Amino acid sequence: MMVRPHRFRPNQQTAADNHFQTEPDASRSVIAQRAYDEVTRMVEQLRGRGVDVLLLEDEGTTTPDSVFPNNWITTHPTGLLATFPMYAENRRLERRADALELLQERFHVYDTVDLSAAELEGEALEGTGVMIFDHLEMLAYACRSKRLSSRLFDEFCELAGYTPILFDATDSDGVPVYHTNVMMALGTDLAVIGASMIRDGSERRAVLGQLRDTGREVVELTEEQIGSFAGNCLEVQGADGRLLVMSRTGVDSLSRAQRDRIESRVELLPVDVHTLELAGGSARCMLAGIHLEPRQVHTPRA
Repeated sequence: MMVRPHRFRPNQQTAADNHFQTEPDASRSVIAQRAYDEVTRMVEQLRGRGVDVLLLEDEGTTTPDSVFPNNWITTHPTGLLATFPMYAENRRLERRADALELLQERFHVYDTVDLSAAELEGEALEGTGVMIFDHLEMLAYACRSKRLSSRLFDEFCELAGYTPILFDATDSDGVPVYHTNVMMALGTDLAVIGASMIRDGSERRAVLGQLRDTGREVVELTEEQIGSFAGNCLEVQGADGRLLVMSRTGVDSLSRAQRDRIESRVELLPVDVHTLELAGGSARCMLAGIHLEPRQVHTPRA
């Protein structure tokens, strides 16, 4: 699921703890048009490779970060659909009843969880922004930040059947990584991670060990590459196989050796979203993965 914003702009309410945000270099109307065009091209690119994209439109003016729906909604292979509490007040407006209804119309949803009320008590758990799910091994990785309540993380993992793996990660200035999904991503048999940002040696070894124990190829990224959004990627299913969707900014930051190791496991699909990256997120943030079983569409007999 993706959202195409008609009036995109970087969110001033999130700038304080999102050090990946950048000030725009053009007028608001120009930035909005560029963002609209980038989403349009990305959707066309994904659909051209056989990826089923459910595209929603946002024509409003109160939700500058709506292009990042993965923070407020997740779906799971068990048939679970979950909605989450958001840290910034204006991001709470992104939750859409029509999106939930559409998912339940098109897919089998066997259970729902809504934790959003916790934001009224100052707690947040921003979906697959803060939680990286291993749906095969039923593990959930997360780094501590203002966007993640440890209590809610444990509660959701217990409800959904995941084992929680919690750690600290910071940049070189000691600022906590605001979302886990900017520093790591999991595919079927691949993991990319800015492991050096887990400063505690025992925590770093434990996370890397857990990833390797699952049999994945682990590609470590530098902090500079994390800043170029190389860790903010998502594996999707195309018509001819699996694809790793990563921004052109992220792909260009990879070394030849890193790219070869990644592509030995999955095909890289670069997308140009440099305008949207001004808001501090990238390709993965734009994709709310749908892990639900589709409903069968029966064609009436003549």
